[in-house]
Amino acid sequence: MSDTGKDDNSDTPNPFLPSPEDIQHWTSVMGRAQQMMLEYALGQANQGNSAAAGLFDPASWLQNPTTQAWAEQSTKMWEQGARFWTSLATLQPPFAPAADAPKDKRFADPDWTANPVFALIRQTYGLLTEQLLTTTRTMAGLDDHARAKMEFAARNMAEALSPSNLAITNPEVIKRAVETRGESLLKGLKHMLTDLSRGQLSHVDPDAFEVGVNIATTPGKVIHETDLYQLIQYEPTTKDVFTVPLVIFPPWINRFYILDLNPAKSFVAWAVEQGLTVFMVSWKSADASMSEIVWDDYIASQVDAIDTVRELLDVPHVHSIGYCVAGTTLAATLAMLAARGEGDKVKSVTFFTAQVDFELAGDLKMFVDDSYLALLQQLSAGGFLDGRYMAATFNSLRGRDLIWNYVVGNYLLGNDYPPFDLLYWNGDVTNLPAKWHRQYLIDLYRDNRMVIPNSLSAMGTPIDLRKIETPAYIQAGREDHIAPLASVWRLMDHLSGPKTFLLAGSGHIAGVVNPPAAGKYQYWTGDNDAATLDDFIASATETKGSWWPHWIGWISEQDSAKTAAKGARIPGKGAKKAIEDAPGRYVKQR
Repeated sequence: MSDTGKDDNSDTPNPFLPSPEDIQHWTSVMGRAQQMMLEYALGQANQGNSAAAGLFDPASWLQNPTTQAWAEQSTKMWEQGARFWTSLATLQPPFAPAADAPKDKRFADPDWTANPVFALIRQTYGLLTEQLLTTTRTMAGLDDHARAKMEFAARNMAEALSPSNLAITNPEVIKRAVETRGESLLKGLKHMLTDLSRGQLSHVDPDAFEVGVNIATTPGKVIHETDLYQLIQYEPTTKDVFTVPLVIFPPWINRFYILDLNPAKSFVAWAVEQGLTVFMVSWKSADASMSEIVWDDYIASQVDAIDTVRELLDVPHVHSIGYCVAGTTLAATLAMLAARGEGDKVKSVTFFTAQVDFELAGDLKMFVDDSYLALLQQLSAGGFLDGRYMAATFNSLRGRDLIWNYVVGNYLLGNDYPPFDLLYWNGDVTNLPAKWHRQYLIDLYRDNRMVIPNSLSAMGTPIDLRKIETPAYIQAGREDHIAPLASVWRLMDHLSGPKTFLLAGSGHIAGVVNPPAAGKYQYWTGDNDAATLDDFIASATETKGSWWPHWIGWISEQDSAKTAAKGARIPGKGAKKAIEDAPGRYVKQR
């Protein structure tokens, strides 16, 4: 008997023991999880699939003459970590981070501070991460390239080992699993197995969008095609249009519709509304038939597109836009045309986050050493590089945001996928011709030959960027991690014609795709004769909102003449008949 007078063996349920219903439900969850994994394994075995090769292995980067130094420094780091653990007795809950510590959304859940266990895990991880990065930065005997690789590897390793990435050490995941009685983990497992089958991390539901249905929907026609690209002409929406048409060259490493996501975000639709006759190149995703495609083929395609538009509309020249790597190639195209005395075929050139001088090209320069090039050779045995590897490379540059954030959200928390068109585009990869991709990495990123006059040639003509006198509009993103601001600025040093430099807020994508109606970000204009980027920034004036209106004003300054939007200005009504509706077949091919 207890002091309350009741029998201790009463039928009062123990709150710390799961109910039979809970046990039954969790058993069901585990059974379904086992079934899902078994079905996945059987499916992979039937298909004969093996695990995809890793795009890069940071551990292999440590296999160099500095390994001994790394080991010595690592020993010191772990000794400091051990001293930290022995001093924990002096710490008092709630183990709050320092007031001036940067906010880290990985540890936003209150339990990372309030719960002593998770607070201790977080603090330990923070200390060891800082020690790892400090050790890498201060290691002796490394040149700048080797140090950059080590820092990149260390940063990615630290992000991968975050306790927030493990279900058992993430309080938010644990609470979600308890609240859903394991259904969140089951849902996350389903997401993970689906991604493993695809060989690619999903950021959105792959079935949420369909190209040409609810994405890439600006009306137009494919009016010309080759084995390498299709040329789309868009329907005019104004009575009169600029006499000089616009030809856009998007990067071949991505689908073109980043510039035509939806009516509210579409640069293409907006440019048409401003009265431009817009043509878009849609590159073909590489297959085995394109194994011998090289630099000359892409340059020849750009010339072909320019000449096709000029002939179709009976105009002497076109405006042109080159985005990212297509801007790099467009610069080579312009240099070749200038050397041949044909530079007047292009009235103006606009560079979206493009580089020609790769000295300051940032983290991507780490992927051009012999070991990485050898890996690419293995991955491109069929004559082309699967676009999923390039996607993994770009995601690794922002691993915390583009990899681990989705590992936690999709797999551990079992969240529903967001219906986000930009992330859908990001995962809609294109394959690259292996020979050309390797040549691009070696000649441009590694050896920086494009800025050495006559070091490279295109279609038999030596390339000298100093011969380009075409008026140029150079746009850069302040936070661009793919084409860094300082690298894009170098265009100002190598072109000879009049140049306008514009610095946009945000990065490689949002800095470009920023429609005026959104009212987001800002841009800076300044002294286009500034000797350095720092001088330009010192003179710059900030303007809130989109830079697109500034650009169309610049276009008008180049040539403001208008003509009626009829005849060949209507897709399919001129000498070039419509082949199919936009966005065409090529953008849908895998």
